[in-house]
Amino acid sequence: MENISESRGNPMFTRKDNSKAFQWRIRNLPYPLEVYSVTVDDDKHSMIIRTSNKKYYKRFQIPDMERAKVDLEQSAISIAHANNTLIITYKKPPLILEQEKLIRQELVKMKSSRDGDVECTPS
Repeated sequence: MENISESRGNPMFTRKDNSKAFQWRIRNLPYPLEVYSVTVDDDKHSMIIRTSNKKYYKRFQIPDMERAKVDLEQSAISIAHANNTLIITYKKPPLILEQEKLIRQELVKMKSSRDGDVECTPS
């Protein structure tokens, strides 16, 4: 009996952020860059990726932006295509950058206890 599994040729959607931008990579998309269109849907607070040849369509949201109640801007989007991978980059707004900076500062303040440093009185 054969096992059912995903095709290796199916597009794979992953998120990979950096310090200045949110970034998504979609592997296994062989079409040229001119075929892709990435737009903002203001009504649903989401981004839409579509191809002019109607071979790929994806709607997704940015949870970080929703939490901060920040609207998406079309001008913050940039796309690139290399090695059958579509790379979508959304520049982080100043509010998100400030929130991430505060989180990093809080994490530095908190000192994690290392193994063996815990006081343990035997009973």
